[in-house]
Amino acid sequence: MVDLLTQFFDFFRHLDVHLENIMREYEVMTYLILALIIFCETGLVVTPFLPGDSLLFAAGAITAKTGILNVWLLIPLLFAAAILGDNTNYFFGRYLGTKVFTRDYWFLKRQYIERTQEFYEKYGGRTLVIARFVPIVRTFAPFVAGVGDMTYRRFISYCLGGGIAWVTSLTLAGYFFGQIPIVKNNFEIVVFGIIGVSVLPIFVEFVRAKMNKGKTA
Repeated sequence: MVDLLTQFFDFFRHLDVHLENIMREYEVMTYLILALIIFCETGLVVTPFLPGDSLLFAAGAITAKTGILNVWLLIPLLFAAAILGDNTNYFFGRYLGTKVFTRDYWFLKRQYIERTQEFYEKYGGRTLVIARFVPIVRTFAPFVAGVGDMTYRRFISYCLGGGIAWVTSLTLAGYFFGQIPIVKNNFEIVVFGIIGVSVLPIFVEFVRAKMNKGKTA
């Protein structure tokens, strides 16, 4: 288990290097590999740890560097994978509901869904757009929408808007800025910076909740 976590962390730290090796080895099959990762991160509640944000940025950057993939084909494919994942999660939540969360599992914690529910209470349907840029919450937002009373028509409208914004912005950011020397030479820092910005809303809400709790105590 420790070795597996070490390998995952190493892959995550050197995402650009590993992704470039994958592109050079598998070439056009990389489209399918990237789409599968995005689908799993957005569609399976047991894989919220996959690096969605940083993967999109890295995919754009390495695509610009190698020219193996076409970014204008990559974006719609990853968008389709994200939407398919969201729909899988939504119907999974609708048909199984809270029965899945009767207890904690080593890969799945009740706090994840509770955190997502807090987002819904604050932002309503916009959660599906905002959550696109927040790790973990992104994975559970469609599931919670299915568990709740959100109609599919309302769900899919927010889902499409959030999906195109997420995939397009991060992939093109990597494509246009990933080869700038300061970004290229500090890719690991940039990746962790993307993560930091992504989890900032959760941190802000946590601090705000603590402050409000202190005032009411």
